[in-house]
Amino acid sequence: MNQKTIHNFIWAPIFLIGVVSLVLGFVWILHPEPWLLDQPANEALLQTSFNELFSDDANKFLPSYLIVVYRFFGLWLITIGLLVLSYVKVTRLGTKQARLSIHSTLFLTLISMYYLIFKYLPTSPLIPTLYIFTLFLGLSIYFSSRITS
Repeated sequence: MNQKTIHNFIWAPIFLIGVVSLVLGFVWILHPEPWLLDQPANEALLQTSFNELFSDDANKFLPSYLIVVYRFFGLWLITIGLLVLSYVKVTRLGTKQARLSIHSTLFLTLISMYYLIFKYLPTSPLIPTLYIFTLFLGLSIYFSSRITS
């Protein structure tokens, strides 16, 4: 495989992580009731249904609070996506230092996400996304070991 193709397999998977993060962020920001996107996982963690939780008069403002929390989460995902996209665009992951920096950061982030999701939200619909991100990172790391720069 030529070096240009190998290089494309280094930066493109990381770029896709940025794109997916950006899209997911917009989903959480634009959804009218974003807590419903992972309702089964949340209800399992809370050990109660949202209907029951919202029916209590003491929780009448809980939907407003959840909207703020999920919008913040969406903003965080958009920011991470934009940072990854910007980093890849600027560096094209053309140096060993650039590759090591992004690979290390994403590896630590993914390990933390695996821990949080499997510890607290084992039925989360984000699990397939986590696997896809791991595949993308693995591809990028693998092809990084194949480049001769």
